[in-house]
Amino acid sequence: GEPFIETHTLGKIKPFRFRRAGESISAWVTYPPNFDHSKQYPLVLEIHGGPNSFHGHGFNPLHQMLAGAGFLVLAVNPRGSTSYGAEFTTHVFEDWGGEYYLDLMKAIDIVCERAYVDPKRIGLHGYSYGGYMASWIIGHDERFRAAVIGAPVTNLVSMYGQTDIAVGFGERQWGGLPHDNLEHYLERSPLTYAECVTTPVLLLHGEDDIRVPISQSEEFFMALKRRGKIVDFVRFPDCSHLFLRTGHAKLRKEYYDRTITWLQRWLKP
Repeated sequence: GEPFIETHTLGKIKPFRFRRAGESISAWVTYPPNFDHSKQYPLVLEIHGGPNSFHGHGFNPLHQMLAGAGFLVLAVNPRGSTSYGAEFTTHVFEDWGGEYYLDLMKAIDIVCERAYVDPKRIGLHGYSYGGYMASWIIGHDERFRAAVIGAPVTNLVSMYGQTDIAVGFGERQWGGLPHDNLEHYLERSPLTYAECVTTPVLLLHGEDDIRVPISQSEEFFMALKRRGKIVDFVRFPDCSHLFLRTGHAKLRKEYYDRTITWLQRWLKP
C-alpha cells in the first residue's frame, strides 16, 4: 500500500449527519483529489454489507479508488448498521429494503442539493447485503444511471434453501420460514421488481460463494436479460464470498477495475 500512497493523492473525507423518522444517521462523502467546488462531479452511493455492518472513519480502498477515478463517493450508515446500539441495529430485522432504503434515499436527496453534484450522473455499488440493496434500489428508483452489484441476495425464497446461514441468520432477518411467510419473502425480493429496472447493471460474483450462492446473480441476470434490460454478468472462478479480502490479488484487482470501468462508461458527462 505504501508505494501507492506515495504516488497518489488521497481524496478528503467529510462526515455529515441528518435526521429521518426519529433517528440520527451518519454519512460521509469522499471527494476526488484536487476537488474543485466550481465543477460538477458524478456521485456513487457505496452501500455496506451485513446488513449489520458499518462504514467507519478509516481508510477505505474502494472509496479512494472511486474518488481517484473522479467520483464523489457517498457512504451511509442507515438504521440496521452496527455501532449505534442494539435497537438501531435490529431496525432492519424483517424489514430488508424498508427503512434502510428510505435512509439511503434521504442521504442521496441531501447530497444532490450540493452544487458540485451532478444529479443526472448518479451510480451505486454494493456487495453482499449491499448488493441486495443495490438490486432493490434500482427496482424502486429510476434516477441511477449505473449499478455495480456484487454477490447480491435477489430472491429470499431460493436464498433460504441455498445459503449456509438460513436458520441462524435468515429467519431472524427475513421473518421466519419462507413457507410460513411467503408473501413477505416475495415482496422483499429484488427479483420481484426486475421489470421496473431501467439502470444498466453489472453483476459480479464468485463461483465458490456458499454464503450468497452465485445462483442469486444468475436469477437476477436471467430476469433482467429476458426483459431486454442492459446487464452484464462476470463470474470469478475459485472465489468465495470473502474473495475481496482473501482472494487472489489479480481477481480482486479485476473486480475493482470492472467496477470503475462500468461506472465511468455510464456516468461520463
